[in-house]
Formats: sequence, C-alpha cells, structure tokens
Amino acid sequence: MTTVAAYAAPAAKAPLERTTIERRAVGEYDVLIDIKFAGICHSDIHQAREGWGEAIFPMVPGHEIAGVVAEAGPGVTRFQVGDRVGVGCMVDSCRECENCLRGDEQYCLNGMVGTYNAVGKDGEPTYGGYSEKIVVDENYVIRIPDGLSLDVAAPLLCAGITTYSPLSHWNAGPGKKVAIVGLGGLGHMAVKIAHAMGAEVTVLSQSLRKKDDGLKLGADHYYATSDPKTFEELAGTFDLIVSTVSAPMDFGALLSLLKVDGALVNVGAPEEPIALNLFSVIGGRRTLAGSMIGGVRETQEMLDFCAEHGIGAEIELIGAAEVNEAYERVLASDVRYRFVIDTATI
Repeated sequence: MTTVAAYAAPAAKAPLERTTIERRAVGEYDVLIDIKFAGICHSDIHQAREGWGEAIFPMVPGHEIAGVVAEAGPGVTRFQVGDRVGVGCMVDSCRECENCLRGDEQYCLNGMVGTYNAVGKDGEPTYGGYSEKIVVDENYVIRIPDGLSLDVAAPLLCAGITTYSPLSHWNAGPGKKVAIVGLGGLGHMAVKIAHAMGAEVTVLSQSLRKKDDGLKLGADHYYATSDPKTFEELAGTFDLIVSTVSAPMDFGALLSLLKVDGALVNVGAPEEPIALNLFSVIGGRRTLAGSMIGGVRETQEMLDFCAEHGIGAEIELIGAAEVNEAYERVLASDVRYRFVIDTATI
C-alpha cells in the first residue's frame, strides 16, 4: 500500500478538502502512474453532490487522468516506466461478457468498475484522479501519443471519448450535417472532432455569446436555441445531433431538426427525467439515443486521431486548492472550456 495526497469530498455536497488515501500495492499486471494532470468533468460535480443517486464517501473524483508510468508489475507487457499514459472513466470490467469481448467494456453486462465512486474487485472503493498517484490494471490504461501535451490530453479521456464515440458510431464525416448542442467542456471537443472528421458542423447554443469561439473551434454555423426562428429555419436539417447538455431540454424541438432516419444522441445526463411525445420520433423514423464514453480500444483510437489532427482540449489550468471555486464556475458556465488540475499542487 502507498499513502498519497488527494482532494476528496468527505460527504455529499460538502466542499472538497485535502486528505490522504491508500493506493494498493502494484500487482502483477498493474501500473503505478504519477498523475500530472486531472480534468474536472461535470459528472464529478453530479457525483460529489449525489445528483445521480447515492454515492460513496469520502469521494476522490477525477476520471480525466494524464501522467507517467512510475512502476510496472512483473507481468505488464503494454507499458514501461516513463511511458505517457492516461486513465479514463473505468478501471476494470468483467472481461468475459459479450460487450467486453467486443471492446465495449463501458457497457459491461456485469458492471464496469468506475475510476471513482465504485467498488473494485478487491471490495475496496475506487478513488480518482484528484490525487498524486493511481494504480491501474494495464488493460485499462491508454497510451498518450507524443504529439499531445499531457495537460490538454487529460480531458480527452472523458470529454474526448464521450463525443468521439457517437460521432464515429453514427458516421459523422464528409457529406453529413452534424449539430452539437451546447458549447461547454464536452461540446467544444465535439465541435473539434466532428470538424476534423469532415462533417458540416453547426452549434446549437442557448445564446450567441460564444459564437466567435465556436467558429474558431471548427463550427460552420452557430444558432441560438432561445430564438424560435432557429427551429423554423433548421427543421429537417441534420443527420446527427449530439446533445452535450446536462440540463433538461425540449427534446421534441431538437428531434424536429433531424432528417428522416436522423439520430439525436445524448451524452449529457440530466439529473431529472424528461417528457417526450413519441410522435417526435415516429414522424421521420428518427432515433433518440444515448452514448457513454467508449471502450479501451476506441479510446486509444480517439487519442491517436486527436494527435494526428492536433486536437487537444481548451483548458484553464488551476491549482488543487481552487477546485471548489472551479466547481461553482462550471455550474455557472464560466470556463472556456475545461478546468484541469495541476496535480503537483495537491
């Protein structure tokens, strides 16, 4: 066991505070990672405040982890000391079900093990990236290509893969019209990735406040959803809409913007249930879908794609002591576009 410093929420809705946690000894197939940077995801806030249901405390959030391998177990074949690596939203799964065998470990039929706020196979709670070090089975560690700086790569381990996966699955690319709802931590990555895939990209945001940013990031068009004319003008326009917003939306209005056979895919996860008139999907053979992160293989594919296209997150680097203020600023949409903790400050 190794004792490391971390920032943890001691109870639901309580401010995060500096503490120490125990990391397990490095096993045969484990790597010990010196964490260099940890992104702050909106889902960290949902879980630390029990917005998605009962949680495990004390909680060390953080599933956008970038660092360097400090030690490798004797059976490790994929990594060696000094390698630049990342850890995303999961650190284990059953490895035997049809989804795991297919490379969709995030949909493990026996339940994937989250990087934090979960219980590992050893029966101990998992603690995330707001910490100095982490021990992870090599099969759930991703190689960060040399072309990506670790600070801007960290958010790719959640925000990057969460948007890359549906864009890839629903075939965003040349000749496809793709809309991204929301230009925040997830949305700005979706715009960059969809643009690099060759799609015609439209941002649908509540206001035009971030329009200049959206166009710089790669959007071709930018519309305000607060303007009723937007829904008249864009009716039946899009092949794919990816909603990154974690607040309740008018899904009927968004579905009306799809072409026949178009898909509205949710990667934002509102805490409240939604109401939906099913004629919104029946009229137009439209699909209302969801998508959750990506498997290990696809996450590696995403990082390689981002390195090839020079894509990193737009970040604001902060010290660990600023994490509570950062949470409030995320909730106020006051970040462009992802907070990243410099873990040397923990």
